[in-house]
Amino acid sequence: MIHAFPCGAPALDFVGTLRARRNDEPTEKLTTPADLDTWFVESDLLPAGAAPDERDLAAAIELREAIYALVWARLHERALPPDAIATVNATAAEPPPRPVLTAAGWSRAGSARQALSHLAREAIEIVGGERARLLRECGRPECTQVYLDHSRGRRREWCSMATCGSRVKAKAYRERRKSRATA
Repeated sequence: MIHAFPCGAPALDFVGTLRARRNDEPTEKLTTPADLDTWFVESDLLPAGAAPDERDLAAAIELREAIYALVWARLHERALPPDAIATVNATAAEPPPRPVLTAAGWSRAGSARQALSHLAREAIEIVGGERARLLRECGRPECTQVYLDHSRGRRREWCSMATCGSRVKAKAYRERRKSRATA
């Protein structure tokens, strides 16, 4: 698997396709239309074969950044940016993927634009609804993943314990050992 899905909602996992936003050189995970297609497949949003093109990739990145702007505003109790609202609303106005029943179960069928519509609709429900109070940003300084905190007591600190949480804890352990050794 190329992409990570620790956030509790595909729209937030999609925001995470630009990693380490505060770094001088963030890591872009969507550099080609094929990367976008892979994300759709790995997220179970669309099966292989959506065949996005360069315009779809540009629309995806524009949507991702609009969703992040809205989430950032909610996290910092700021007004929602009108241009981000317009982008998300315009994308959500497109039809979403349609459910398809097969002998093996169900899946979704549709185009890349329809998949983006699904993500925009989910972002609207998160940012504009009750789940907005569950939004958090990873506590690891290098990470900028946003996620929904469904933990008991709402005390989750990291996007994923397997990655960021273990890194933070390992670093703290090394620092404690180092300070004891020098004391």
